Amino acid sequence: MKSTRIVLLSLLLATGVSAGEVVIVKTEKYQFVPAEVTVKKGTTVRWENVERRQYHSVYFEDESGKESDYFFPGESRERTFDKPGTYPYYCEPHHESHEMKGVVHVVE
Repeated sequence: MKSTRIVLLSLLLATGVSAGEVVIVKTEKYQFVPAEVTVKKGTTVRWENVERRQYHSVYFEDESGKESDYFFPGESRERTFDKPGTYPYYCEPHHESHEMKGVVHVVE
């Protein structure tokens, strides 16, 4: 069991990917930057609002069916992706007027 852990840790270090990695997506000028990210299973994506005055949201229509929380300048929202797949999302108040959309691709 101990040798298995050492091998797994060695593989993670060799690939430059650490367990519990956090990928940052910023909201600026009514855009998600970057708009599309590909992450490994178990990665957390953090959306950070770097606008000066504008609130935003991260809404996954296919999954929740409920309104998402708004986050204001200086605030953030996070989600850990544990299942492979493609997860499109958008900012509820700005997806139509500014086409504020993004995608998270989760791979093994």
